[in-house]
Amino acid sequence: MNDRVPPPIARFLRRSGARIAALGAAFALVLAVTTPAGAETAGAAVAPGARPALAPIVPFGCAKIIAGQAHCLGRGRLAPNTSGSPTSSGLKPSDLISAYKLSGTTGNGRTVAVVDAFDDPNAASDLAAYRSAYSLPACTAASGCFKKVNGSGQTSPLPSADYGWAEEESLDLDMVSAICPSCHILLVEAAGADTTSLTTAEDTAATAAGVASVSNSWGAAEDSSTLAADSHFDHQGVAITASSGDSGYGVSWPASSQYVTAVGGTSLSTASNARGWTETAWSSAGSGCSTQEPKPAWQTDTGCTHRTVADVSAVADPNTGVAVYDTANSCGSSSWCDLLLALGLATGADGWVQVGGTSASSPIIASVYALAGNTGSTHYGQQPYLNPGSLFDVTSGSNGTCTPTYLCTAGAGYDGPTGLGTPNGTGAF
Repeated sequence: MNDRVPPPIARFLRRSGARIAALGAAFALVLAVTTPAGAETAGAAVAPGARPALAPIVPFGCAKIIAGQAHCLGRGRLAPNTSGSPTSSGLKPSDLISAYKLSGTTGNGRTVAVVDAFDDPNAASDLAAYRSAYSLPACTAASGCFKKVNGSGQTSPLPSADYGWAEEESLDLDMVSAICPSCHILLVEAAGADTTSLTTAEDTAATAAGVASVSNSWGAAEDSSTLAADSHFDHQGVAITASSGDSGYGVSWPASSQYVTAVGGTSLSTASNARGWTETAWSSAGSGCSTQEPKPAWQTDTGCTHRTVADVSAVADPNTGVAVYDTANSCGSSSWCDLLLALGLATGADGWVQVGGTSASSPIIASVYALAGNTGSTHYGQQPYLNPGSLFDVTSGSNGTCTPTYLCTAGAGYDGPTGLGTPNGTGAF
C-alpha cells in the first residue's frame, strides 16, 4: 500500500495549526477504535470477542434533513472498525436470535423487501461477506435468493450511487439476513429520496411476487401531503414496517401511517435473568401523536386522538448496536480513506461497523413477520395488538418529556417509544 500523503491531504494539513490538531485527534480516534487495549502497534487486529474503545455516534450520510426529502434513520460509529472482525463490535445474528427467542424458526423462502433510495454498488458483495462471516446460507442473485431492482422493478438502469444510503442498505440487508437467513431478499432502490420516488418503489416492493413484508428505514416530517401519499402503503396481506425515527419524542412519516407497523427502538444488553437479556427504551427513538393520520380501530390508547407511534420495537441504540459489513464509500480502501471517513471528509464505511437507529429495528420486525408466515391474513399493524402476551414488555427508559407521559416514557403495557414491546418468538406476528 502506498502511504505517501496525497496532494489534497497535504493541502489540507497546511491550512492551519488548528486543523492539524484536529487531524491528530481524529487519527488518535481511529487508532482507539481499531486497536484493542494493550496492543503494541496501530495495525494490530482486534482479537475475536474483544470490544475496542468506542467512537462517537454520528448519523449516516443520508440522515441529513433536507426540505422535501426523506432521510434514512441509521446511526453508527464515527470511525469504521476496519481492523476488527465480525465479533469485535456489535450484536451478531446469534445474539439477536437469542434475545428475541427466534431459534428454530424459518422463513421457508418468503421474501422480505427493503425500500431505500439510490444505489448501493456493493450491496451483493457486502451481503455475501456478512453472511459468510456468520456461516449463514449464501443469498445471491444467481440462486434467486437476492435481487436488486430500481424503483420500477427493473434490474437496470439502477439509480446513481449514494454512499450514505449505501450504509443504510447494508444495515437493512444484514438485519434481514440475521433474523431470517432462509428468507429471500428484494432490494428496491428508489431513484431519489423524494416522496414520489420512494412511494413508487414502495408499490413495486409490496406487489412483487412472494413478498411477505416490506421494511422502510427512512422517514420525513408529516405535512399536508401525508394522507394523499398513504395509499402507497395500503397493501393488505403484506406487512409493511417503518422506522419511528431517531430524534427522540416526535413523529415521523411513514411510521405514522395507519397502514404500517411503526417500529420504535430499544437499548439491548445481556443480563443474568431468565431471558438472558434486558431492554430499555432508547433515548432517541421516535414516538408521539400524529397530527394527520386517523387512529386505527385496533389502537386503544387514550392520550392521542390520532394515530400513536410506535406499535412494537427492537434494538436501535447504536451503543448496543448491531454488526454490519459495508464497503461502499467515496474514498476507496486504505488507511487514508479510513482517516477521511473518521474526519467526515468522506462518506460511507470501509468494513465492519457497529450501527443502530430505528433503521435497524424496522428490518428486524419485517423479518419476524416473514418468519411468522401470517402476513396473508394480517390487517396492517393490528397483529401485535391481538397477541401482546407474545412480546417482551419494555418498562423503563424514555425519549423525552411529554404529556401524557406514556407517549415518551416506557412503562407496563403500551408506551410510545417501544409500543407493545419486542419479539418473544413469532407469536405476536
